[in-house]
Parts: sequence; structure tokens; C-alpha cells
Amino acid sequence: MWRGRGNKRTCAARTRLRLPSCPAMPSTARKKPSSESAPLLAFGAHPDDVEFGCGAVLVQAARAGRPVHVVVCTRGEAASHGTPAGRAREARRAAELMGASFEFLILGRDAGLEARPASARALAGLIRRVRPELVLAPTLERDQHPDHVALGRLARDAARLARFGGLAGLRGAPHAIGQLFHYAVTPDAEPAGGGCIVVDVSAPEVVAAWTAAMTAHASQLRTRNYVELQLARARVLGLRAGVEHAQALFPASAPLVAGLDGLTRAARRF
Repeated sequence: MWRGRGNKRTCAARTRLRLPSCPAMPSTARKKPSSESAPLLAFGAHPDDVEFGCGAVLVQAARAGRPVHVVVCTRGEAASHGTPAGRAREARRAAELMGASFEFLILGRDAGLEARPASARALAGLIRRVRPELVLAPTLERDQHPDHVALGRLARDAARLARFGGLAGLRGAPHAIGQLFHYAVTPDAEPAGGGCIVVDVSAPEVVAAWTAAMTAHASQLRTRNYVELQLARARVLGLRAGVEHAQALFPASAPLVAGLDGLTRAARRF
């Protein structure tokens, strides 16, 4: 199994901001894969999850020409601030700022999302419709919002169901995604011992668009500075990797590479 290097907590330092120590991914790849133009599909349990957890990666992908589609699975009605209608407007504006398309696929109430078989099939049907190469979903770590954990499990199961040709009642042609990556909305959601990739998102225009997308969720910024938290995470991870800003993704399966020549350096400079 592919793992990062370092101590037992491979992708986590013993500070509040846990630092992945894993292979770095460059802002611009040397060799473009044939599937580069295939869509990237990002699932969020709430209207701000993908922006905070992997927004810079989405901005970078969209600016490179890859179609990016964001799907949110609750209306965020349990939040202390904001209304479902207002949060929907914020989410659509944030997607626009990231260069992504957007839709709701409601699988349950906020703070009540469950990993039900019917919900996994619904996500599988959406995967068949969008036909993504890459899928991003929350990590499975328990010490985070339970909706994030449930959606991470649902996305994992849906990616498997989407490729089963004999599954009765599931519309659309079978589709096998290229890779499922998990993202951590908060530092505590980072897997303690799993491998990861570190994506260099340092381009100023990427950081600016990402910051604007996060700031679009104004209703959620009344009491806590989530924007600065995510920027600080990206700066600290980037500092360790020797770049300005970086975000970590945690592969559900070991990535396949064509050869060692295509690998970049390790994301550890300290």
C-alpha cells in the first residue's frame, strides 16, 4: 500500500495544524493525461464544504480547462446562521467564482445525513450522468461533522455501484471513475495514518479566486474566521513543501503512475 514517509502519523504533525508529508503534485503537469478534459465531480454535505476543504484544487482544475461540477447534498438548514435560501445563493455564487457548475442533490436533512443504500444509488446515478474522471468527497475520519463522514462513505460506495452494468433500476451507462480523493474540511478531519498527495495551488489567481469563493459564504463567517483558517492551513502545508500554498487530498486507492520519471519531489522540506 502506498503511504507517505515519516513518523507513525504520516500525514499529521503533532500540532493543531496537521501537516501531510506526501508526494507533491505540481501546478502544471509536465505530461498531460489523455483524461485531462474529463470532468471533476466534487461532493459536499453542506453548501460551503468543498470551498473550505478543496476549493483551491477546484479553481486550479477549472482554470486548466477541466469541467468542474459541485454537488451539495443537504441545504445546510441546521447552521446557526443563514437560511437555506440564502445559503443556496451563496453556494451558487461561490461555484461561479471557482469556475464550476453546481447543483443540489438532497439526500437528507442537515445534521441527519445517513449512508443509506438508496442514497448511494442516487449518487451512482449522478456519477453515470456526469461521467467524471476524478471524484472528491469528505474524509471518513470520525472526529468531524457526522454528515461529512456519511457523505464520504456514500461517495465511496457510489463510485463502485456506478460501474456495475447489471444493477437493476440504475439509469445511465455504467461508468468507472479514474480516482476517488477525500478532502478534509477541518484539520481534525485529516486521516491520521493514510497517504496523501499535496497539490501546489500557489498561483496568485488561484488563491484569489479560492478566497473569493470562501468569502461568498458570508452567513457562515459571522462568528468564526473560516477563511483565514483554510488559508493558514494552505500556507503551513505549502511552507513545509517549499511552495506558497498547497492543499492535501487523500486517495481512496493507491494512485497508478506510468513510471518514476513522472514523479516530482517529496512534499517535505523541513
